[in-house]
Amino acid sequence: MATGVPGLTELWRRFDNWLAEHAPGDHGSLRPGCPDGEFKRLEDGLGFSLHGDVTTTLGLHNGVTTRRASTEAGAFLLGYSLLDVDGILEAHRDLVSMVEDAREEGEEDLVVGRIADRQWVPLARNISGDLLFVDHRRRHSGEIGEMSFGDPEYRVLWPRMDLMLVDLCDSVENGTPVTSVPRVPVVYEGRMIEWHVRRLFGCPGARSAYREPAAGRDL
Repeated sequence: MATGVPGLTELWRRFDNWLAEHAPGDHGSLRPGCPDGEFKRLEDGLGFSLHGDVTTTLGLHNGVTTRRASTEAGAFLLGYSLLDVDGILEAHRDLVSMVEDAREEGEEDLVVGRIADRQWVPLARNISGDLLFVDHRRRHSGEIGEMSFGDPEYRVLWPRMDLMLVDLCDSVENGTPVTSVPRVPVVYEGRMIEWHVRRLFGCPGARSAYREPAAGRDL
C-alpha cells in the first residue's frame, strides 16, 4: 500500500461517517457485515479466492438494501449500489454466461476481458445493470473497473480500492469531481447522493458542491 494512504477499513468508516451526517438515507441502506462463513460460500461459487479488499468491504457491509427505483437511496458509489454475497454471485453468473455465449458464437475476442470475464468480481450494480467490479486477473488484481452495457470495452477507474475510497471521500467532502468522465456528488433532498456528469452544471468552471436538484426533477 502506498505511503500515506490510510487502511481500507479506516477509509470506509470515513465515508460511512460522512453519509450518516449528510446523506442519512444512503447510510440507512447499508447492511451489516456478512459472517465469515459467507466468504467461503462466495469463493466456492466464484471458483477462486477473493481479493482482500472484497472481504474487507463485505465484512463491513454486506451490500445495501435492494433499490426498486432510482429515487430510492443506496446508490452512493457513482450511482451504483453495493452488492451482497447473493448479488455478487448472481452478477458473476451473468458475466460467466456472457463469456460462454461469446465462445460458442466465436466472438471471444470481442467479449472476454473487454465486457465480461470470469475473474471479475462484481462490487456494485446500478439500476440499469451496469457494474463496478474488482478485477481478479493476475496482472490486474485489485483494479476497480466499470462495465457499461453498450460500451465496447470496460474502463479502469482506480488501480486499488483504497485509492477509490480516498477519491470518493475527498469528493463528497469537497464537492470535487472524480473519474476521467468528471462526476460530482450532489446531495438530493437531504437524504442521498446523486452523481452528475460535470457538463450538466453548465460551464466547465462551474462549482458543483451541494446544489440540490429541484423537487421532482427527472435525472
